[in-house]
Amino acid sequence: MKLLVGAPIRKLRRAHGLTQSAMAERLEISASYLNLIEKNQRPLTAAVMLRLAERFDFDTRALAVAEPGGGMDAMRRRLADPLFADLEIDRDELAEWLSAAPGGAEAFARVFDRLHEGGGAERADDTVDVVVAARREIERWRNHFGDLDEQAEALADELRLGDVDLYGAILERLRVRYQITVRILPADVLPGTLRRLDTHARQLQLSEMLDPASRTFQAAFQLGLLEAKSEMDALVAGAKLGERPAQRMFHRHLASYFAAALMMPYGRFLRACNQTGYDFELLQRRFNAGFEMIAHRLTTLQRVGARGLPFFMLRTDKAGVISKRYAGASNAPMVDARGRCALWGLHQAFDRPGELVRQLAELEDGSRWLTLARTVRPQHRSVEGITATFSVGLGVAAEHASSLAAARGVDLKGAAVPIGLGCRECLRPQCPQRGAPPNGRLLLFNERERGLSPFVFAED
Repeated sequence: MKLLVGAPIRKLRRAHGLTQSAMAERLEISASYLNLIEKNQRPLTAAVMLRLAERFDFDTRALAVAEPGGGMDAMRRRLADPLFADLEIDRDELAEWLSAAPGGAEAFARVFDRLHEGGGAERADDTVDVVVAARREIERWRNHFGDLDEQAEALADELRLGDVDLYGAILERLRVRYQITVRILPADVLPGTLRRLDTHARQLQLSEMLDPASRTFQAAFQLGLLEAKSEMDALVAGAKLGERPAQRMFHRHLASYFAAALMMPYGRFLRACNQTGYDFELLQRRFNAGFEMIAHRLTTLQRVGARGLPFFMLRTDKAGVISKRYAGASNAPMVDARGRCALWGLHQAFDRPGELVRQLAELEDGSRWLTLARTVRPQHRSVEGITATFSVGLGVAAEHASSLAAARGVDLKGAAVPIGLGCRECLRPQCPQRGAPPNGRLLLFNERERGLSPFVFAED
């Protein structure tokens, strides 16, 4: 993969007060070549990256998160908003903007995200700001944290040497190395709580409501906080999130990432995916993990030289409120869309609880996606008679889906369900499910006719 990092290289050069000629001399390249690198017209090679690290004491891992606005793909998703449709900004123009004015591009991204997540309010509230800030940092890394993956994988191998039962091995590690015991307590002793660390008693308390997979995850979460503390602290510090709540939310995501990576070590998990055709039921049984855990893990398989399929994941409730969204390497427009389409299988899964709902969907831009969705329920008792239910959906571009066990019997080149990115952004004229007119289109009225949709609009 080409590494185009002109903006951070230019920033580094200016921070050292160097001209392009002076920096090029220290990197043993020509000034013209450095000029092309800074303009994103040439990728950064491994040799030059090594010299950067040696001669400027530069942490090259920062390059993975240095692109303004999350990089080209993230900015293209934002500019796909109908508000910018008449501007016709092409890829070359966007690349030039990111290279020439990275600060301005980053500022645009932050304002867009704040208004987007805040529902169009003039100023989003602090809670929304925290969620947006943490999510944007996850997006910068494309939800793949290689150092945490490697550390979790090494720890998983070490734990397997002493005990084939991962849960038991984690408990033993906590007891021997950190003097923390694990105790399962009745639900009425931990009301409204699934996991609690009693620092005085040196005891990790888990609710009896947790199933075996969730118990392992919560124990792995606690172990990750201890084993990978320095790595997580470095990632949080490097994110420069500013406010403490955003830092803690990002830190919690990293601990959850480590727990999942410990339960599903990268190499073994990817091999199992390839061998089984990403068979979710088999993966759940083989790694003692829940469907939502598997779905999330699939979005993280982006190790250089050992990549999995580019999945995306969403979790929604019946009202369409998204509580989790990970684009991974998929570049799926559905992840960041402001609205949701009622025709999408993600929502239809609520009508078929516990069943895997498959759907071949086609967006207005012609892209086709195989999406899979299933309902899940959190690990706790109902509260005042209310039992929460969510739909977890994941998907992959149809062109990558032929090897999936879930794609068997699906004609990936056949008829697909036409879906949009929400009624306000969808321009399909004959949709019987349409509940609102599209943005920026003139509504047409004819009292003598009534079409499939109550909203008839000018097509251009």
